Amino acid sequence: MEWRDRGILLGLRRHGETSAIIEMFTPTRGRHLGVVRGGTSRKIAPHLQPGAQLDVAWRARLEDHIGAFTVEPVRSRAALVMSDRLALAGLNAVTGILSFCLPEREAHPSLYARTESLLDLLGQNDIWPLAYLQWELGLLEEMGYGLDLSACAVTGTTEELIYVSPRTGRAVSAQGAGDWVDRLLPLPDVLRGEGAAEDAEIAIALRTTGYFLEAHLARALGHKPLPEARARFVDAFSRQL
Repeated sequence: MEWRDRGILLGLRRHGETSAIIEMFTPTRGRHLGVVRGGTSRKIAPHLQPGAQLDVAWRARLEDHIGAFTVEPVRSRAALVMSDRLALAGLNAVTGILSFCLPEREAHPSLYARTESLLDLLGQNDIWPLAYLQWELGLLEEMGYGLDLSACAVTGTTEELIYVSPRTGRAVSAQGAGDWVDRLLPLPDVLRGEGAAEDAEIAIALRTTGYFLEAHLARALGHKPLPEARARFVDAFSRQL
């Protein structure tokens, strides 16, 4: 059994004395693990950094075996993030969340394309937080927990949509909130792709998407907590406001 693809390295861990098990995300194979022989060597280890773009070939005797990767570097993102705290936190959040939520060996080509485009913006801190927020919305959609912010779930109106139902992920208007107002999540304009997308508004929006990642997606995966890397990114971003 063998295949070849190009993808993003999500993470790795040491395996034995000289090898490493790497976790790749590719458009046709999804999240896929494999052993890299000599992965801890001076020749290969510098290329095995989370976020790196790699050309990989996977081979195993049987399809359900972990198999082995051979890797060729395509693009490293390490230089973009090592001197930029926000970029490093953002990269760790993306790779951590994907490793956390993606089922193994299930293709998500649309999410892969979104992820590669997002990582290519690393270091552009004036636009990256907004791009990251849009990526989280796309991730929720891909995983089956997308938000419906087109109209009020109570009245059907498209005016004064300022809340999100924490149960359904649907928008709620000021009029439709009623006695439930204290239990609803904020719906800043940026979540609907409107307004000036100020950083303070993005921070509020990230609290809303974070709720659905934690209370819906993570719960569906067995009540596992979200990777701490996401909270560290949100904290690093919020400290700059």
